[in-house]
Amino acid sequence: MKAGPVNAEDGAMLDALTTEASSSTGGPEIDQLSVTDLIAAMNERDATVAASVRSALPTIAAAVTAATERMREGGRLIYVGAGTSGRLGVLDASEVPPTFGVDEVVVGVIAGGPAALVSAAEGAEDDEQSGADDLAALDVGPLDTVVGIASSGRTPYVLGALEHAAEIGALTVGLACNLGTPLGRAADHGIEVPVGPEVVAGSTRLGAGTATKMVLNMLSTATMVQLGRTYGSLMVDMRANNAKLRHRAVRMVTEATGAEDATAVRALDEAGWHTKLAIATILTGLSPTEASQALERAGGRLRTVIEERG
Repeated sequence: MKAGPVNAEDGAMLDALTTEASSSTGGPEIDQLSVTDLIAAMNERDATVAASVRSALPTIAAAVTAATERMREGGRLIYVGAGTSGRLGVLDASEVPPTFGVDEVVVGVIAGGPAALVSAAEGAEDDEQSGADDLAALDVGPLDTVVGIASSGRTPYVLGALEHAAEIGALTVGLACNLGTPLGRAADHGIEVPVGPEVVAGSTRLGAGTATKMVLNMLSTATMVQLGRTYGSLMVDMRANNAKLRHRAVRMVTEATGAEDATAVRALDEAGWHTKLAIATILTGLSPTEASQALERAGGRLRTVIEERG
């Protein structure tokens, strides 16, 4: 399943990608611009990315809903990509545990392995079989959601991973920055964000990278919210592992309950500095053990516990 040598058909497909087109046609070349004009052009280009993402919101929402259903049953959200796309997936996955207090629920996989995070491994993206093998090593199952990320929408490594995921019954999502892509067609939910040409032609770490980060933010955050990992806008499952985060935990408890700082600190101490549990004890009058049991019955949703207690 390894990709073969580049041929004329490959070149034609590459030329058809809007992310490979030049944005300077009919205008000044960027190497002729002043620094001020260059960064202004980049800023203007970035301002169009949010509108491109907005065009895909219905598909993103459908993907979040479907993924959440599986995650409630123990499934994972698994990002798979190469190059910038892979790095952005690993970045988003790595930020979920400290923010939402979960381990190994959102996973990032990059072509070439961890070394590719800091050193380019461009050749790894051409190996379709490697994508399938890397997912097999994670023991991906039917409850998992696999998000293939490729700005071009045609990266062999990502397509191989998505094909493996589909074969074992996982939910598949394809995130691309071109329209009508093989990745979009192969996925149960094809999220295609047409960002257009880059300021530096073909450098998809720019507009496409920004769009990708925005969509990944939505996928991980929205699924975690649906799973009860927030209360209002508060990250109540955050891990208070340092002084800054402990101060934040106190602030969240006082904001959610109206309690004084001293009361919040005492409740957090008794709850092992688990913010959600401390809020639950203050608002319900339950002991930490009772509140923990109530939260477990409610699937971790703090609002449900509070409403049940009136």
